[in-house]
Amino acid sequence: FVLLGKYMEEIIKKRSSAAVRKLLDLKPATARVIREGVEMEVPAESVMVGETMVVRPGEKIPTDGQVLEGNSSVDESMLTGESMPVEKTSGSAVIGGTLNRTGLFRFKATRVGAETALAQIIKMVEDAQASTAAVQRLADKVTAYFVPVVVAVAFLAFFGWWAAGNFPQGLLAFIAVLIIACPCALGLATPAALMVGVGKGAEAGILIRGAEVLERAEKLTTVVFDKTGTLTQGEPTVTDIVALGAATEEEILRLAAAVEAGSEHPLGEAIVRAAQQRELALPKVEGFEAIPGHGIRGRVDDRAALLGNRRLFTRDNIDVTAAEVAMVRLETEGKTAMLVGLDGALAGIVAVADTLKPEAQEAVSALQQEGIEVVLLTGDNQRTAHAIAAQLGITQVIAEVLPGDKARIIQDLQQGGKAVAMVGDGVNDAPALAVADIGIAIGSGSDVAKETGGIVLIKDDVRDVVASIRLSRATMRKIKQNLFWAFIYNSIGIPVAALGFLNPIIAAAAMALSSLSVIVNSALLKRARLKEGTA
Repeated sequence: FVLLGKYMEEIIKKRSSAAVRKLLDLKPATARVIREGVEMEVPAESVMVGETMVVRPGEKIPTDGQVLEGNSSVDESMLTGESMPVEKTSGSAVIGGTLNRTGLFRFKATRVGAETALAQIIKMVEDAQASTAAVQRLADKVTAYFVPVVVAVAFLAFFGWWAAGNFPQGLLAFIAVLIIACPCALGLATPAALMVGVGKGAEAGILIRGAEVLERAEKLTTVVFDKTGTLTQGEPTVTDIVALGAATEEEILRLAAAVEAGSEHPLGEAIVRAAQQRELALPKVEGFEAIPGHGIRGRVDDRAALLGNRRLFTRDNIDVTAAEVAMVRLETEGKTAMLVGLDGALAGIVAVADTLKPEAQEAVSALQQEGIEVVLLTGDNQRTAHAIAAQLGITQVIAEVLPGDKARIIQDLQQGGKAVAMVGDGVNDAPALAVADIGIAIGSGSDVAKETGGIVLIKDDVRDVVASIRLSRATMRKIKQNLFWAFIYNSIGIPVAALGFLNPIIAAAAMALSSLSVIVNSALLKRARLKEGTA
């Protein structure tokens, strides 16, 4: 019975460690390296930083690097969960272990060995599965007292039966008490559930740094979101084009993009990008002039083009009354609205904004349904911050916060009795991630943010914030169930064995089954729902 229980235990442990084995399987064994002008195949472990490698279609990328030449699409789903292949061109970053799909390219190794993203992920999962939660330490302390107490009870039962004149029954009771009280179930209650929970998180693209993170995440009351790059796309895009004169929307965008082609401003880049996406041919601009704090001007197709704010148009004596209603509406929505003029007359408006990620509203709504307060924390202006918050249904907004003050805001919330998680992606979020009860870093964010976060979301999907909290709650629920049944089992079994009602053979079977029940109950955690509509 004991051997059968141990055998089943090992099977379930192996299944629980499947996430780590899957990650290890991603590591390619060899790499094609160019050394002294000759392409050669070498063990992937021997690649050095700065070396140039060649990757053909269908091959795994051997290490992290940057594309030098060539174009391809790379399947990064094994690490990011993103089903669509990612296009790679010169300058693009590539991740070791991902699969090259279409083209041949050369890239330079930037991180090798234990420094690669894959190696760090594997280490993080292994460390988390091996870590000890506070609840486990409590169980260990209980076990330290439990063992001598059980031995004492066993001897008392033995001497009691012997004194009553039944030595054989005393010996059987002594053995039965020792067997039934074997604290295997107590010892397995926490690590078994943690191993399964961390493994399930890794499979879902949620990397948990340690058992204590899961334990703290269960108690969260407040989640604070950074705005830019976390809830929004992180780069401005054209959201509205309003025609107010004879020119069409397409003509307004084409001329505005032509003028902005000479600018390096992020808003200008967004306008040029929008024109390119619509495959508009951009004419050459002449007489380009940037007017600080106002806008830009130039001649396009022999027409005088103007793009900027109200001050620029007032300076040129151009009436913008017709645009005022639309401008106020767009600005109230948190967008940057720019006036477009042609040949001294108002032509239209181009609005640019950092748009919300498609899944942001669903994530916020799901957190609120879980009873968690959501706060928006941003360095952006009040108007834009409140416009974004209104779209998401967030009522608590803290705007115009300097990067150094974010950590102080988190501490203020904690002093108010709240258990706070900070979700961010940038270097400026790192101090806040560090002081929060739980720091949750977006996978596409900076390395500093990811190093500081207790939880890393590989897939850049803010819905995984909800999934990580649900996972922690489900894991802690399993741990408590395991400990409850382990204590109940011993509380009932020991007196029964001491009173002589339990044969040692049956006690051995019961002990094995108790351990097995804890393992099986932990394995059921794999069926926990982390997202709506998924198992």
